[in-house]
Amino acid sequence: SGEEQSPCLFQFHKDGFLVLEQFFSAEECDSMRSQIQRIVAEMEVPPHCRTAFSTREEEQLQAQGSSDYFLTSGDKIRFFFEKGVLDEKGNFLVPKEKSVSKIGHALHAYDPVFKQITHSPKVQELGRKLGLERPVVVQSMYIFKQPGIGGEVTPHQDATFLHTEPLGRIVGFWIALEDATQENGCLWFIPGSHTNGISRRMVRAASGASTCVEFVGSEPAYDDKQFIPLPISKGGLVLIHGEVVHKSELNSSESSRHAFTFHVMEAKGTTWSKENWLQPTPELPFPSLYT
Repeated sequence: SGEEQSPCLFQFHKDGFLVLEQFFSAEECDSMRSQIQRIVAEMEVPPHCRTAFSTREEEQLQAQGSSDYFLTSGDKIRFFFEKGVLDEKGNFLVPKEKSVSKIGHALHAYDPVFKQITHSPKVQELGRKLGLERPVVVQSMYIFKQPGIGGEVTPHQDATFLHTEPLGRIVGFWIALEDATQENGCLWFIPGSHTNGISRRMVRAASGASTCVEFVGSEPAYDDKQFIPLPISKGGLVLIHGEVVHKSELNSSESSRHAFTFHVMEAKGTTWSKENWLQPTPELPFPSLYT
């Protein structure tokens, strides 16, 4: 369209990301944090995390259990744990609220607090500023980045996991629920890296394969010096282009780095890959961002 782009949108298209400080209020952040506390308090450890390791075959069954648990999480609220927080019987070695790595992938659909945030008027307005005509929400996640054990997220592009034809139809909304700093694992980006397509795809494996997903292609070796850190204060929003290369480091600090993130797809003229791990279901077709 011939409309003038606002300077910030120009920046988004140039860099592949955009920082909007204080997009959400402290109260909105706190409401998400207290809601997640309630969800974790009621959490049952999934059965596949409770099987004691013994034979190779059981390990494979467990891996299959966890893969099914992941693959069918698109329309549910499910729990994923940090490494080393459960013993072989599935009992917690650390307090359970400190054991969770993330919760996904349908908070936006089934939890009233996260649904309200995802569809809040200012998010819808931002979607319109981005020129999204038929945006739908494909997934959401609450990420804990636990103190001391919050693992690194290696360099990746979101479109590796959420593939569309054509590319360029996915945008991530990443909300800092606490200050994100270089010490506690803020996001790092390679500016302008969203213009070269993608190098790797995660696809559903053929049924009967030993793994549920596999990677096609490979992640190139990125130059560490190209990444710039994006510290952001509580309530800030980072917009993430589906093809921009980003990562986060291990959280070696004493403080957590909670974030709520969701991904939106421009559905107009777009095909969602049938090979993506995440698929809309009859129970949960991808809901429209606009209400």
